[in-house]
Amino acid sequence: MMGWTLGSYIFRRYAIITTWMFVGTFALIFIIDFAEFSSRMSSLPEFTFPRALAVIALRVPMFMVQTVPFVALFSAMAVMIALNRRSELVIARAAGISVWQLLMPLSIGAFVFGLFMIFVFDPIAANGLARSELAEADMKSADSTKAGDLVPWLRQKADGVDTIVGAKATLNRGMELADASFFRIGKDGDIAERLDARRAYLRDGYWELVDVDRYTGNTHEAGIKTMRVPTNLREEFVQDRLARPETIPLYDLPEKMRVAESFGVRANAFGMQFHSLVALPLLLVAMTLIAATVSLRFARLGQSVSLILGGVVAGFLLYVVSVLVKAFGNSGIVPPVVAAWFPVIVAVLLGVTLLLYREDG
Repeated sequence: MMGWTLGSYIFRRYAIITTWMFVGTFALIFIIDFAEFSSRMSSLPEFTFPRALAVIALRVPMFMVQTVPFVALFSAMAVMIALNRRSELVIARAAGISVWQLLMPLSIGAFVFGLFMIFVFDPIAANGLARSELAEADMKSADSTKAGDLVPWLRQKADGVDTIVGAKATLNRGMELADASFFRIGKDGDIAERLDARRAYLRDGYWELVDVDRYTGNTHEAGIKTMRVPTNLREEFVQDRLARPETIPLYDLPEKMRVAESFGVRANAFGMQFHSLVALPLLLVAMTLIAATVSLRFARLGQSVSLILGGVVAGFLLYVVSVLVKAFGNSGIVPPVVAAWFPVIVAVLLGVTLLLYREDG
């Protein structure tokens, strides 16, 4: 039976290595993203070095949420290889401690790490990503040709008038549109009026347009400070169509899902994001088990680097499968709860099976 001293020692080693791995990954992503962002945005008149640093600092946390499975994988491998090279695991095994007892502190550490990511770090990352989109849109506002890809078009009918809504970018979790265009359709099916607004805000029952250019037939009215366009679109529908689920904190997702479904809106994207976050702690445990299958017996049997590389490839394949199934969940092909949990459960069972075969025959 493994004592508290050895268990806490392994847990501390995992916590220290995971912290350094997390900080190193954060710094690496920050540098790469800053270089890419600067090369893409440096020609804009609103671009400044401090603003670019602020934008990157706000959105890098969301990248960390997406890459944290690899942080857990590499951390677990580093801990077990280090313990093996010092013969600490060999001594523990000789004292009658099983592989399952040795993996318990690592699994608990991975699970706690996952809980920290979803309850503490993800809300920070979601709000940071939403703020970074606003800051980036402000930088691009002086040059609308670089505003990015068009968001999905929306069609609404209010007060008997059909209107098609599009924009260069969506902000504030879908509640704000940048460089928006509103095409109002006449009774003959042709475009009767076009409204181009620098910003459009979804209010209760109407769109509030700011800095509007209005085109009607051959007339052009520019510089309208503000105007309203009636709408029947609900906030939940617009968020489901336009908002990036990553910009909504975990705490707000259940309510968004409930309200959207009460209006008959399929909240697949919200549901997929919610269940993916809830499954994250178990996914990190699965990564730990995968790491154990290729690292526990490294020093004793002289395992080659290729076998360690195999563990990395296995973790990468699990991540790719999770992303692929997530796409199915977002589109509604697979229920979000199934899409989020199926790869994780399969990975855990696979890791347990391999360890049972190698350690217990």
